[in-house]
Amino acid sequence: MDGLKEVLGMYVGENESSKYWLMVLNDLKNRGLEDVLIFATDNLPGFSQAITAVYPKAEIQKCIIHQIRNSTRYVSYKDIRELMKDLKTVYKANTENTALIQLDYFEDKWGKKYPSCVSSWRNNWAELSTFFKYPPEIRKLMYTTNTIENFNRQLRKVTKNKNNISNRFFFRKESLFSNGKCYIQVDIKNERLGSNTCSVKYFL
Repeated sequence: MDGLKEVLGMYVGENESSKYWLMVLNDLKNRGLEDVLIFATDNLPGFSQAITAVYPKAEIQKCIIHQIRNSTRYVSYKDIRELMKDLKTVYKANTENTALIQLDYFEDKWGKKYPSCVSSWRNNWAELSTFFKYPPEIRKLMYTTNTIENFNRQLRKVTKNKNNISNRFFFRKESLFSNGKCYIQVDIKNERLGSNTCSVKYFL
């Protein structure tokens, strides 16, 4: 499967609030982004509400990796390996119905000891389970935000040695034209897709 993805905007803000995300999404819509099928997010505060307000027909897939990190934050190191093994049966299930059954088993085993972990998955399930609607071959591309995380790492490589980034224009200039390049390219290889490679180019 070949894919080309473009960065539609790069925004710098002090607070990632619902108001901030509304500004970002409305800006994209005003610039011509009329519809979005799926948003992959890392469960930032106010993001889902902003998406619903601007793109009410869009589906939301919260990042499974971020969900795992957040929900297991207070799990004892003595339990984490076994708990993670049980949790994997939930998000690696073949269907949503199977995943819900596994989540019931997970709650029976760990609910009393780690109620906040279980409730976190229950409360966010509607936006954690969107990827089950799609073929297994592309789910991993949907249920994480690794692509944008890789992009952010590329930006940090450009800006980390700068003593002072005084304004947004300077940041964008350094990000765009470092090393004489006007775009950052990342190749994503997914073993499940065989020898196919998704070449992702970020045009800023």
